Amino acid sequence: MLAAASLLLLLGLSASIVLAIASRAFYVWEDPKVLAITDSLPGANCGGCGQAGCAAAAEAIAANSIPVNVCVVGGMETAMAVGEIMGQKVEAREPEFHWTSCTYGVGEADPVYTYNGATDCQAAVLLYGGSKVCPIGCIGLGSCVKSCQFGALKMGDHNLPVVDFDLCVGCGACVDACPKGIVALTSATRRIVGEYTSDECTAPCQRACPTGIDIPGYIHEIQNGDYEEALRIIKEKCPLPLVCGYICPAPCELNCRRNLADEGVAIDPLKRFVADYEQATGKHVKPYKASDNGRRIALVGGGAEGLTAAYYLARLGYQPTIFESKPELGGILRYVIAGDRLPMDVLDHDIEGILDMGVASKTGMEMGRDFSVPDLLKDGYDAVMLTAGGFDSRKVLQPDQHGFASPVSGFMTMLDFLGALARNAPPDVGRRVVVLHAGPKALVVARKCRDMGAEAVTIVTRAHLEDLPPELTHVKKLAAQGIDVRTETAVTAVGGVSGRIGRLALERKALTDEGLPEVDILDADTLIASAARFPELVFVKAEAEAEDADPEGEVKWQTVETFRTFQGSAETGIFAPPEPGRVSDASAVVKAILSGRRLARAVHQHFSDGLITPVADLACVAEHIPDVTHIHDVPPAERARPEVLDVEGDAKRSWVSPDILPGLDEAAVRREADRCLQCGLICYRKTGKKEPELNHA
Repeated sequence: MLAAASLLLLLGLSASIVLAIASRAFYVWEDPKVLAITDSLPGANCGGCGQAGCAAAAEAIAANSIPVNVCVVGGMETAMAVGEIMGQKVEAREPEFHWTSCTYGVGEADPVYTYNGATDCQAAVLLYGGSKVCPIGCIGLGSCVKSCQFGALKMGDHNLPVVDFDLCVGCGACVDACPKGIVALTSATRRIVGEYTSDECTAPCQRACPTGIDIPGYIHEIQNGDYEEALRIIKEKCPLPLVCGYICPAPCELNCRRNLADEGVAIDPLKRFVADYEQATGKHVKPYKASDNGRRIALVGGGAEGLTAAYYLARLGYQPTIFESKPELGGILRYVIAGDRLPMDVLDHDIEGILDMGVASKTGMEMGRDFSVPDLLKDGYDAVMLTAGGFDSRKVLQPDQHGFASPVSGFMTMLDFLGALARNAPPDVGRRVVVLHAGPKALVVARKCRDMGAEAVTIVTRAHLEDLPPELTHVKKLAAQGIDVRTETAVTAVGGVSGRIGRLALERKALTDEGLPEVDILDADTLIASAARFPELVFVKAEAEAEDADPEGEVKWQTVETFRTFQGSAETGIFAPPEPGRVSDASAVVKAILSGRRLARAVHQHFSDGLITPVADLACVAEHIPDVTHIHDVPPAERARPEVLDVEGDAKRSWVSPDILPGLDEAAVRREADRCLQCGLICYRKTGKKEPELNHA
């Protein structure tokens, strides 16, 4: 008995020693922070954060390799709990959700062949890219639906994924599952700053619209009788819908696919109808607006471009203030366009809608007299944007002004420089001058500056040397005269201290060994631009180096190159045109609206990402976009037209007074909306086909 007990005791002692050694050998330390984060996560293991489950996500968060708000399932509550563990402040994030570019499913689109293979999109796309004629069409087998762990997607009657926005958490699993790349995550901000690309399903009218409005989308809502939702879709790209309803030249109607059957849809009158509806209700439809980010932006100029940029900056969470020299906002819209074409109450209504979004304005404030760009930066504005219009508006709005107030001293146009010389009032050009021009006048100006005391003059042009006039090709001879000619070069930035420019960044087309453009920094006291207008410049505060600290009371500033990101020409630099086809205010006002939105995009990217990224494959400048040259199974339908006023001035229009150009009445609008073919890239609504299920958010 004693021996048995001793044996058991010995075995127990041996086991305990072995276990102690094993625990020592195989011990794995668990970080209490990782454990706490894991407990705070919902445990869905959905992979929406990009990690292999919640445990892996917790380790990555603890290592600071992914943000604390990465969990798309847990939402704000989880992010705040994890942020508290990590000692980080968490703020609300804009929600993202599923979006599908394709408009028509395989049942409605023209097929290439009948597919009878595996019921998986990845497998089906391997066979000639899918069974649809459209190269970017949805396969329709629902791989994205199968990937969604939250039941937010289903395949609709048209074999297209339909999203339930209340259930979608924006995890991105559907994006990874789609082999065609037509499923993406989007948000209100992305839709505001977004541009149509060649790999999206867009209608011809959308691509032709100067402001990029989702035309089939808002017409679809008119068909449904939801005029406010139609207006929200319009305001996603255009904050002046009523103004455009009166004066837009409507290039979209010329590109309407319905022209192949009878006559284009009355797109602009439909837009005006819903905008008239808003005005008649006495309220403004307010789209999504991000929370205040604390940044203040000053905009110089209250015309179409400045109003648009301010509107979208306000929607993106900024605090914009417009500085306008005239007594009222509107610019060309108010002071040039005739009142019988654009009634003032129409303009006032749209401007009120912009101000209601959180835009402040200061009228009667003239740049150069009441403020300067450095003054605004000193006053705490994070950026100053010039949206004062071009030479056309200057001739009309400031006819008695001999010169144009420069944003900073030493920055002038060639027109102003030559005008000052003609008035025998030569400006102080300093010792170092840069002239932007490619013609003979550049040499004239350069020599004038030398005569005025400039020690060195640099002529900068984007042209090749062989394309210049003969007098500019004698580079060595001109260099001996103190005139340097730099070809294939653009000014990409201007910097200075307080009220004077100091340096320019020049970029050559030639690339370095690393494949980057050659960049040179050039000291300058004066910059003379060839244009007769100041471009849409954006000024921000520059970081002052310790050894180059600014004196007390001065501010160091620099420009931001905003329009490089848009294709359409080989031009770069801050003097490149905002978008293809627009070089002055002679272009339609609606193009200025597009420029204003693009300005807002650039400023937002500058402050949120630190880098203004290019937009690849823009649809508006693509060399080739799939389209059709004829349509079939589309019965003819007469275009609706406004009722003509009778001799007594009585009109059947219910929302507009008889002395204003008549629009369409509601019955005509509903009939006209039904004429819309709800086009996709090459698909359209044919006889006997149902309306597509549109994923409008």
